[in-house]
Amino acid sequence: MKFVDQVSIEVKAGDGGNGAVAFRREKFIDRGGPSGGDGGNGGSVIFEADTGLTTLLDYRYQPHHRAKNGQHGMGSDCNGAAAEDLVLRVPVGTLVRDQDTGELLADLAEPGARAVVARGGRGGLGNMNFATSTRQTPRFAQDGKPGEERRLVLELKLLADVGLLGFPNAGKSTLISRVSRARPKVADYPFTTLVPNLGVVPYKDGMSFVMADIPGIIEGAAEGAGLGHQFLRHVERCRVLIHLVDLSAPGEGRTPLHDLDVLDRELERYSPELAKKPQLVAANKIDLPEARARLAPFQAAMAERGVPVFPISAATGEGLGPLLDAVAQVLSGGALPTLGRAERPRRRPRASGPVESARHRGLASPGRGQAETATSRRGAAVPARSGNAPGGRAAPKKAPEVRPSGSARKAKTRPAGEKAPERGRAGAVSRKRTQASPSSEGAPRKGPPTSRGRPSRRARR
Repeated sequence: MKFVDQVSIEVKAGDGGNGAVAFRREKFIDRGGPSGGDGGNGGSVIFEADTGLTTLLDYRYQPHHRAKNGQHGMGSDCNGAAAEDLVLRVPVGTLVRDQDTGELLADLAEPGARAVVARGGRGGLGNMNFATSTRQTPRFAQDGKPGEERRLVLELKLLADVGLLGFPNAGKSTLISRVSRARPKVADYPFTTLVPNLGVVPYKDGMSFVMADIPGIIEGAAEGAGLGHQFLRHVERCRVLIHLVDLSAPGEGRTPLHDLDVLDRELERYSPELAKKPQLVAANKIDLPEARARLAPFQAAMAERGVPVFPISAATGEGLGPLLDAVAQVLSGGALPTLGRAERPRRRPRASGPVESARHRGLASPGRGQAETATSRRGAAVPARSGNAPGGRAAPKKAPEVRPSGSARKAKTRPAGEKAPERGRAGAVSRKRTQASPSSEGAPRKGPPTSRGRPSRRARR
């Protein structure tokens, strides 16, 4: 089936039906009065997104679409029937614009989404609606309103999560056929891909995303070179772009860094918003010896820009795992992968001071008898001055004398050998036990003493 992504059509909504002029004429009914019914409304033109469609080919050969008119009103108070709406099915991702003004009327980005682009005319009123007490026999009715008529431009933008960009014959079709079940045409000559291709890429844990492969872009595509840049509209909805660079590209002046710069310039000329999307750089065809030789200089040049390079081989599948991991990371809301510490150029280490503090070296703090070190304002450790130091240095100041507390002063005045009395309830009981009579010291104890120092009733029994 031929792929068509942009067409111009004309649509016309249905006109409303006219109202009727009629009077009620029956036997035995004198002066029945007006009985003209209203006209029906005209049908509207509605666009609906259908997942079963992938092209706008049908509208190229049928550019005129007209909805039905509403039925006219009738006698006996009968209203005309309203016309059915005309539903036009288009692929998901279709944009509907007004050709005369350029206004965007609808963006059908969701399956089943609907949009009314031309509304049908309203039906006219019959003469029964104009009867009054002073005008009992109106002999006129209202005509229906005409439906809207527009010239539209349908533009299809494929719905994809990942877009493949690159020069012709860079391996884009091979890559999408390797990671998905899409089977685009693959050949060894440029501009093999003439229409965009979509493929669903399965990932880990049931996750999947849609990848779009568009025809190759060359330098000067904005002026119409090659196939132009008209196919870039299909990657405008993508959330991440993959720049596929051919490391073995033949031709004078064709270097990986030059091809990447050309792609960036063409994206900027087409749409500055598209050039700001997250981008990944993949170096393809590393299975070839000449490509392996170009890989190291290309990685070094991109490392200066802080952009990582994913070396892959679409033909053998080498290196596709890290590339898909990076794509899934961006699609899940993560940041773009950056170069690790091992890949970045090493920075010059900071110059440390001549003497480090004990805290930075991880040493324990000095004891009482050891010489302590004092830290200066600049961070260098300076040894404390002592009285025996040469050069007549001043001795360290004595620590201020600490006065003993009240409990310590009482302990000094208490005679030697006397224990300090215990405080609280337990201390009171222990003092009573120590003050027992001398007659009861040698007597055997019959039972547990009470709080008054004598045995309980159970012990006396």
